Amino acid sequence: MAHFMNQAQPSVPPRQAAVFFILVTVVLDMLSFGIIIPVLPKLVEEFLGGDTAQAAEIYGLMGTSWALMQFVCSPIQGALSDRFGRRPVVLLSNLGLGLDFILMALAPSLAWLFAGRVISGIASSSFSTAGAYIADVTAPEKRAAAFGLMGASFGLGFVLGPAVGGLLGAIDPRWPFWGAAATSLLNACYGFFVLPESLPLEKRAPFRWQRANPAGALILLRSHHELFGLATANFLMNLAHGVLPSVAVLYLGYRYGWGPSAVGFTLAAVGICAMIVQGTLVRPITVALGERRTLLTGLLCGATGFAIYGLAPTPFVYCLGIPVMAFWGLAGPSAQVFMTRRVSASEQGQLQGAIASLTGIAGLIGPTLFTQTFALFIGPQADWHLPGAPYLLSTVLLLVSAGTAWRVTRGT
Repeated sequence: MAHFMNQAQPSVPPRQAAVFFILVTVVLDMLSFGIIIPVLPKLVEEFLGGDTAQAAEIYGLMGTSWALMQFVCSPIQGALSDRFGRRPVVLLSNLGLGLDFILMALAPSLAWLFAGRVISGIASSSFSTAGAYIADVTAPEKRAAAFGLMGASFGLGFVLGPAVGGLLGAIDPRWPFWGAAATSLLNACYGFFVLPESLPLEKRAPFRWQRANPAGALILLRSHHELFGLATANFLMNLAHGVLPSVAVLYLGYRYGWGPSAVGFTLAAVGICAMIVQGTLVRPITVALGERRTLLTGLLCGATGFAIYGLAPTPFVYCLGIPVMAFWGLAGPSAQVFMTRRVSASEQGQLQGAIASLTGIAGLIGPTLFTQTFALFIGPQADWHLPGAPYLLSTVLLLVSAGTAWRVTRGT
């Protein structure tokens, strides 16, 4: 591995195709998360002889394991990219993800399937390195738009994943994994010829375990008052987002009686609207409002959208919240810009790894927090019947995030 890393191409001005490759990598990372949603629970259930209750427990453990691997491995990949460059880490991650999909496609038992899910969490941790690459090759004033495109790529993968997985899974439950494996391996081969290195040798930092472990990576966030505050705001954003995959399906079915088709179209509409905002509107809005106002506007739009979701008396009113919620997509890129400006070029990978670790923590906390809140407010012993309580909790989290961001960015 070290030999491969040392043989990475020298740093050259990245071509447009290289940046496009990074965006495709982000799509594939999210595709790896979304493509298994329609088929993995069914495979788990088959291995357990049709025991749905036990399958649900095992599937939940798989999700937790995936998030845990993200938490542990993201700072390691970020630190490796600061030492050896972004190119070899991204390519090895693509290669590992492709081989892992093959493992899952051939899995002869539940244990193999579980191991594949763990490896998937490790290999798909390259999102932090992709963020560092974008920070390397874009000027500070253009980073908001670049991170907006990353966010749009993130959303595209999340929208396409379940759709592709559902279509292929209807033929055979193993086909989604073969399709994802082929795509990841082809992308690794394409990147080998297209992707130049973005981090010059003189800007690289030695690899140290105290920087690469999650606790050490998070120490970087305490190195600057504004950086710590922005990281806190970003963590609250990610935690608030956890309400959507955790309870949206249950909430829409419980409150409005929606079936799988209606829920699927609604979630797709949420993803599409978010992609439009992040892919096309981040740059002009940032130019018009400035980065600080863009960040705060995005957070307040997200809080308003969640409030509409939680209080909507009819499906029509709920759907009115979708375009409002989409403008929450302004906040993430702006927060990334503020944070990347507060660390050196040799620390961009560590920063992205620390941010990804916080995202992993949010992923570990969110599902239990929101599902238990939902159960508490709809159960027979609830003093106040409020199905939208999880969404209102996310509203509060984003308002706290907005207050934190407002405080730490004053004077910038």
